[in-house]
Amino acid sequence: MKALLLSGKKQLEMTQIPVPEIGGEDLLVRVAACGICGSDVHGYDGSTGRRIPPIVMGHEAAGVIEEVGGEVRGFAKGDRITFDSTVYCGKCGFCRAGKINLCDNRRVLGVSCGDYRRNGCFAEFVSIPQHIAYKLPDDLSFEHAAMVEAVSIAVHAVGRAAQAGGVLGSSAVVVGAGMIGQLIVQTLRTAGCGELIAVDLDDARLAVARKFGADHTFNAKASGAVEQIKALTQGHGAEIVFEAVGSGPSIEMAINVARKGSRIILVGNLSPKVEMPLQAIVTRELTLLGTCASCGEYPACLELMSRGKIDVRSLLSATAPLEQGAQWFERLYNHEAGLMKVILRP
Repeated sequence: MKALLLSGKKQLEMTQIPVPEIGGEDLLVRVAACGICGSDVHGYDGSTGRRIPPIVMGHEAAGVIEEVGGEVRGFAKGDRITFDSTVYCGKCGFCRAGKINLCDNRRVLGVSCGDYRRNGCFAEFVSIPQHIAYKLPDDLSFEHAAMVEAVSIAVHAVGRAAQAGGVLGSSAVVVGAGMIGQLIVQTLRTAGCGELIAVDLDDARLAVARKFGADHTFNAKASGAVEQIKALTQGHGAEIVFEAVGSGPSIEMAINVARKGSRIILVGNLSPKVEMPLQAIVTRELTLLGTCASCGEYPACLELMSRGKIDVRSLLSATAPLEQGAQWFERLYNHEAGLMKVILRP
């Protein structure tokens, strides 16, 4: 089968690899659409250590079942499906407790990090266990279904905030208006948050955030942004802050706009290590919550998308054949203006 292989740092090439084998509980999926995730772009140059060549990347996908294992139940050849990016074991203590995103044996499609290597979906076929698959609503296209993984990350992050003190009526700031940040804005608005503020370095992205329901937006480069955000929140700062970048400056911004005793949800994962203002966190008694992937939110996300409560259509910049993947990776890597989500079609 054809596949887009990361053969070296910033080296993508079309090649032929064997069709993956399936076990008794597995599905062989003919990939119809696969999104280029920000983590793929960041891993493209080797800086994250989670895309060690050679690897077929890609974990935001949807397609049609081509073959089912002998022990598969509830799925059949021809079913339209999407699937979780996380391959969890279902047997460890975390899985049995329902925390599948923290599985002790967790593997992510399209990732090679030294501990494991699992080819992903920038290929004609991918093999997945049946327990991570979900049937698609009839009215959801493959291209939009391939974006449910990103939606699930946003929904899980907002769920983490809700578990730690509620969202309804709370003031919120989203630092970072990229793909995940835009989906967090939409999810917060759907969840009924109060004053909603988005922060980014790109004015075009901030305009999109306003379209999705942000009451106010600020360019982080502008002087006085922190003071203005505090002024909008009775001088105290926001009750919930989502950091959707994962860099030192954006985390510092998140801490600066959080009120005393508030929650900061760390979603971004760009930098392996960052410095933090420890005294500000301690003396203002801030709660920092990490959030990893998703944890069973796919059915809810598919329903939200099908009902139009979450708009992914506006975030889809382009669809292209898999053969053009290297070109689109380079354009995304170079931060081409206006690009948000690119979907490749094997």
